[in-house]
Amino acid sequence: MEAEKRISGQVKQITSVSNPIVKDLRGLSLRKNRNKTNLFVGEGLKLVTDALQQKWRIRDIVYGKSVADQDAIAQAAAKVRAAGGSVLEVSNQVLEKISRKDNPQMVLGVFEQRFQDVSEIRPSGDDVWVALDRVRDPGNLGTVLRTADCVGAKGVILVGDCTDPYSLEAVRASMGSIFHVPLAKASEGEFLQWKQRSGVRVVGTHLAGAVDYRTADFGEPGIVLMGNEQQGLTDALSDACDQLVIIPMDGQADSLNLAVSTGIVLFEARRAKLSL
Repeated sequence: MEAEKRISGQVKQITSVSNPIVKDLRGLSLRKNRNKTNLFVGEGLKLVTDALQQKWRIRDIVYGKSVADQDAIAQAAAKVRAAGGSVLEVSNQVLEKISRKDNPQMVLGVFEQRFQDVSEIRPSGDDVWVALDRVRDPGNLGTVLRTADCVGAKGVILVGDCTDPYSLEAVRASMGSIFHVPLAKASEGEFLQWKQRSGVRVVGTHLAGAVDYRTADFGEPGIVLMGNEQQGLTDALSDACDQLVIIPMDGQADSLNLAVSTGIVLFEARRAKLSL
């Protein structure tokens, strides 16, 4: 296996869970450490492959000794090494320690985070962006990233105090879309100022919305604005929307999961582009 031969001698082997590198990698499970280092951990060979395809900076690839002879892993490791990253071959015990799971994925990647400032966003044409107000559930955020990727949205803007998109749970739920969908973050005030300057049309979902989402004018370009899971949109964000829409319901439940409702509205906003 040529790839394996090329990286032999360039692999750092770690078998002790007390190794300082293990401590540092395990520490990335905490948001404060991810913020401090600008790094995050993702699980699985597919995630590493997706990141490589998108030319994402991978600081480390970590894999279990038991799968070291698999050609796909050796090839990924060689690419990481060629791009200046480190290759770590570890014991199963070390993998479990880093991932905090009894049956971890046999490949992990350590990646650099990417955010852009909302002021850098210049929507044009038929661009659609998603803005999330104080999203708190990492599974919801990861699923929204995956949905935005599926419909061809240009990116996701995190407004206010949101959960970390680079947490292990959010990255896992994104199924690799974390590497495909640009992320921006802004305070509520920064978002409102940017909205006013850019002139982009904002359509928000709201229980007090007077317009069926299926008849909404999403604009070109446009922003789909979704509120916090429990509280919905703030008054300031609601007032700034060009249109407030509602998703009609006919059952006993009075609300939808944030990720589900975002998907429903996003597919409608992109319906013309997704038509066969």
